[in-house]
Amino acid sequence: MTKKLFIKTYGCQMNVYDSDRMTDVLAPLGYAPTDIADGADMVILNTCHIREKASEKVFSELGRLRQLKERAADQQGRQVTIAVAGCVAQAEGEEIIRRAPWVDIVVGPQTYHRLPELVGKIDPASRNRIIDTDFPEEVKFDFLPGEHAPRGPAAFLSVQEGCDKFCAFCVVPYTRGAEFSRPVKTVLEEAKRLVASGTRELTLLGQNVNAYHGAHDSGKDWTLGRLIRSLAEVDGLERIRYTTSHPLDMDDELIAVHGDVPQLMPYLHLPIQSGSNHVLQEMNRRHTSDVYLAVIDKLRAIRPDIAMSGDFIVGFPGESDADFAETLALVSKVGYASAYSFKYSPRPGTPAATAEIQVPESVKSERLESLQQLLNAQQFAFNKGTEGKIVDILVERAGGRDGQMAGRSPYMQAVNFIGNPDQIGQIVPCRLSEARQNSMTGDIVNLKGAA
Repeated sequence: MTKKLFIKTYGCQMNVYDSDRMTDVLAPLGYAPTDIADGADMVILNTCHIREKASEKVFSELGRLRQLKERAADQQGRQVTIAVAGCVAQAEGEEIIRRAPWVDIVVGPQTYHRLPELVGKIDPASRNRIIDTDFPEEVKFDFLPGEHAPRGPAAFLSVQEGCDKFCAFCVVPYTRGAEFSRPVKTVLEEAKRLVASGTRELTLLGQNVNAYHGAHDSGKDWTLGRLIRSLAEVDGLERIRYTTSHPLDMDDELIAVHGDVPQLMPYLHLPIQSGSNHVLQEMNRRHTSDVYLAVIDKLRAIRPDIAMSGDFIVGFPGESDADFAETLALVSKVGYASAYSFKYSPRPGTPAATAEIQVPESVKSERLESLQQLLNAQQFAFNKGTEGKIVDILVERAGGRDGQMAGRSPYMQAVNFIGNPDQIGQIVPCRLSEARQNSMTGDIVNLKGAA
């Protein structure tokens, strides 16, 4: 008998990948994914601890799930299993059970491969609660089954986890653990499976993906650059991307790949967080703005059309008006195609959370508004600059209007155009016709007639 599985995913692309793999792990138990929680036999919240008030959002959702669970039991005589996974689970396992005793399972990012075993341990009569947030000796990737279903034209592939950088604002080293890179062989095997099922584009994932140092059968570790060269040889894999990177790990080999491998898309998400060297030092970023800008100069020298994306935190403890002005100056110098920006929010257990000089919320809000005005203007200017260009679009899905299809340009732009569902999974030439803030419209062209 098929059971329904609903997973709500918060946060980063790594969590999206993990949610897909949880579905794979539970498929042998008869669980099939559903898009709604109501009526599901098992609900998993795959959580993120990065954003502000992350825990509160999880507990608020758990309150709604309590009602769902009680309604299923009282009205239908049906048991609903509730699990909390991800980084909030890792950081606050005991607290989750204390505040939400109707939760059955709490499982960390490194132990979700044990979900079938944990589900089997649930005893509704005894109301036992299960917490598994270890950092196990076994590697979860060694226990994950094949994909239960195709991932679609564009898919994520986790190659690296954890981080050894210990930025002062970040919980990742504590929730995801030390850096770990998957062996080359297992990455290539998963990539080939995905491509065989119809995937045309892979985004390689890692908390610090360009620190990848995966073991190869030759006895030597491969870098991310070397891995990308090998992935480019996989027949049918048309596009490669990777995220998220640290400036200190952008070595010359990886930079060279951007010029040598046509499958590697001309788009790079490279966070800096601040343009102020003082703030970068306080953040323990271990690089300067000049180091960051030098990396971008090297990239643009070999791939002039590369589109840059970044992350920024405003209002970090001790950030002055002058520090913030340096962030605006750096943004103006780089010219971003897209970027993510946030107000600093303390994460429990991180060094910055206990810093004496905290920036007032009103000042954070003002700075964020100023920064986002500049970033939004740059994004629109980048989109405007691509009007009239003919670019290849990977068709991923139907658009929001009748007859409309949607896909991504090499520069990660969302592009909408008139087409048909038969084009999903194809790469089609498209003339970008109209720029919008967060997307483009386009028209499929006949390249023979386009010249």
